[in-house]
Amino acid sequence: MVINVVKYEVNDREFVYKFPSDDLRIGTQLVVYPAQTAFFVKGGKIYDEFQAGTHTLKTENIPLLNKLINLPFGSNSPFKAEVWFINQISKMDIKWGTPTPIQLEDPRYNIIVPVRAFGQYGIRIKAPRLFLETLTGNMTSFSSDKIEQYFKGKVLAQLSTLITQKIAQNNVSILDINACLLDMSEYCNTQLNSIFNKYGIDIIEFSIVSINVPPDDPSIVKLKEAKDLAARMKITGRDVYQMERSFNVMEAAAKNEGGGMVNLGAGLGAGLGIGGQMGNMFNQTINTNPTPPPIPQETTYFLYFNNQQQSGFNYQAVVNLISKGQINADTLAWKQGMPNWKRISELQEFSNSFTGQTPPPLPPNL
Repeated sequence: MVINVVKYEVNDREFVYKFPSDDLRIGTQLVVYPAQTAFFVKGGKIYDEFQAGTHTLKTENIPLLNKLINLPFGSNSPFKAEVWFINQISKMDIKWGTPTPIQLEDPRYNIIVPVRAFGQYGIRIKAPRLFLETLTGNMTSFSSDKIEQYFKGKVLAQLSTLITQKIAQNNVSILDINACLLDMSEYCNTQLNSIFNKYGIDIIEFSIVSINVPPDDPSIVKLKEAKDLAARMKITGRDVYQMERSFNVMEAAAKNEGGGMVNLGAGLGAGLGIGGQMGNMFNQTINTNPTPPPIPQETTYFLYFNNQQQSGFNYQAVVNLISKGQINADTLAWKQGMPNWKRISELQEFSNSFTGQTPPPLPPNL
């Protein structure tokens, strides 16, 4: 049966629709609604393109397809061709959230904090021909849910790096991060579009609604203490702060010596001596830590595999994962002090784990 009218109603859930019949004729009306683009496809190749409006098919307005089917001029001959509609209406309510906390390093105090981020964004087909060629294939429909699922991993994998880059650029503490969400959202929108545009898709109004910081996490407690200390020093000045610390040490020393005048004098002398040492230590270490630094701890590695970020691996645990084949040279890794994620084979301590080298033979006297 030859079709007289070809059209597809607009909705925000289906971005691609293939008209169910390919029996057409010269004289068939093609109705393309606003925010739609229609394509004639034959033999898997895209030919003529139609924008919004009502088009009566003629040999003149399907020149590319007509070269293939070679219809007589002025005829109403039937012919076969597929009609594909690309829906360019905006889908604005795609929500996102980090399934597990992402590890952010505070650029001011160099303390790593686990945070959760949430938000939403919209999408629109910006280049319909590119979208049809790169993502659709021979699928007769392509829903917004498919796009959301396809790009979900790409978005979440990029967010940790993008947020870290932005707070480092602006020197914003994680404690103040929610005051910068608008600026951070615009930055992420621009960067993520470079990924989506390769498929003809445009991100619209990517927004970070909230970045949640666990108030009772030890890292947050430590971060708040560092911020309070820095603020106190800024108000009182370094010299006054050192003097206060010296008097506190003197008082504690006097109490420990039993409170006698002779012992008190010894305690005061000890306090003054310790106060001087504190001043020297203060000048040699970071301004936010008036006490001796903690004993160095074993490096903790963060890995991205099995489509999620995982943390808490020490050196030996990572080596075991490599030996079991659970991660490979392209697995992304991060540790404190690194500005961005890297392939694990690029970390010096693991580079030899992927070379396939064997140890040299033992000396003959062993």
